[in-house]
Amino acid sequence: MAFGRNAGYGLGMTTQPSAQAKFTTGSTMRHVLVMTSTASIGLIAVFAVDILNLFYISLLGIRELAAAVGFASTLMFFTLSITIGLTIPTAALVGRCLGRGNRQEAAELGGASMVFMAIVTIVATLLVLPFLGPLLSLLGARGETLELSKRFLLIVIPSTPLMGLGICATGILRGAGDARRSMYVTLFSAVATAILDPLLIFWFDLGLDGAAISTVLSRIVMLAVGVYGAHVVHRLLAFPTRARLKAAAKPFFDIGIPAILSQLATPVGNATVMVALARFGDDAVAGMAVIGRVVPVAFVALFALSGAIGPILAQNLGAQRFDRLRSALRDALIFSTVYVLIVWGLLAVFAHQLSDLFGADAMARELIVFFCLFVAGRFLFEGAIFIASAAFNNLGHPRYSTVLNWARSTLGVIPFVTAGAAWYGAKGALAGSGIGVIVFGLIAVVWCYRVVNRVVTSGEAAQAEELPQPPASAQSPFSTGKAATLT
Repeated sequence: MAFGRNAGYGLGMTTQPSAQAKFTTGSTMRHVLVMTSTASIGLIAVFAVDILNLFYISLLGIRELAAAVGFASTLMFFTLSITIGLTIPTAALVGRCLGRGNRQEAAELGGASMVFMAIVTIVATLLVLPFLGPLLSLLGARGETLELSKRFLLIVIPSTPLMGLGICATGILRGAGDARRSMYVTLFSAVATAILDPLLIFWFDLGLDGAAISTVLSRIVMLAVGVYGAHVVHRLLAFPTRARLKAAAKPFFDIGIPAILSQLATPVGNATVMVALARFGDDAVAGMAVIGRVVPVAFVALFALSGAIGPILAQNLGAQRFDRLRSALRDALIFSTVYVLIVWGLLAVFAHQLSDLFGADAMARELIVFFCLFVAGRFLFEGAIFIASAAFNNLGHPRYSTVLNWARSTLGVIPFVTAGAAWYGAKGALAGSGIGVIVFGLIAVVWCYRVVNRVVTSGEAAQAEELPQPPASAQSPFSTGKAATLT
């Protein structure tokens, strides 16, 4: 990747993008709705295609293939979590720079973020590849299912850096407040997958290999669209000097490492559930594979909200609009609660039709229906955890997010899933995965409000005392957010 160092970046662009931080004015609820809805469209396209992928594989009539995709997806979520974790500091720090009105340094930070993403994902890929077999075995994959899962991952995992760079570009676009182009990155990738999947799986008769190749090609599309938006349109990708790269490393990884650890907590919890269900056979795993694809589509706005609220908080923190931090948090929680209640009701009504769609029977069907009627309600509290984590990451307390997410995915999952599986079988394991979330969701709300109130109080006190502030151009674009007025 060759990014320009200067404002024009050698692409013949003559119009300088506006330096206005768009989230510092206007209704915070409107910003939450616009950012979440546009991000949801892109995400739902990706998740819907993932469901189609499983649907196409199920049409081949081989039960082990569906289970293999389930195991592979669980392991792939670990690598995806790393890329998402590194996108969080990208959006947060770029947003703060723009909130201070410093576009050039925001561009250099965007370029540094891409460099860091490339390095980390390449290392992660090289570390994971030799251990695919043992890792899948730990998840409970056996025999033909294990071999099929490994074969799928050997094709897909090497493309992790491509996916990481594409997702990093969405972080830059979100930091700039460009919800529409951030949506395009995932939307175009999903469209590519929707076209390629049936062609490669059926037309070229490649089966599971076709699904894997389609995934790789869609990631190439994701990267191309993301770089176009971040670099050509916004000019927020300037290749940093060695000094800038070194200066950016500490604040980037101060947020990035806790964010990665936070993101890894979720697949650890998911893996715990998968291991528990694997004891009950491929039917249980296949049912969980369907649930694992229904959840992202049904609750797509929650996943989008966790990424949408971050740049809103980051820009207002950078602009020292402390009054807007509380209102953004309140609006996000209101939106989350109303949305989950509506979706939970729809899932309960159409639980059996959803099972029919995937041809689920026996235990797989029982698990899907049980999830839709009861377990889906856990997302009332998951939403609070998502929002609190985003607030911690963007307000200078990423380690709080790490503690919250790991507590939720260990103390809130392992004992409940283990006890549920022992006492009530597969349904008990699934129910256990949601019980602990209630406690940690309530903790998340209280903890988050305390942090935001502390930031607001400190900021307002500093403004009341009229403490001198350095001009935007003199402030470091690589600040982790704990400005002198807030410490």
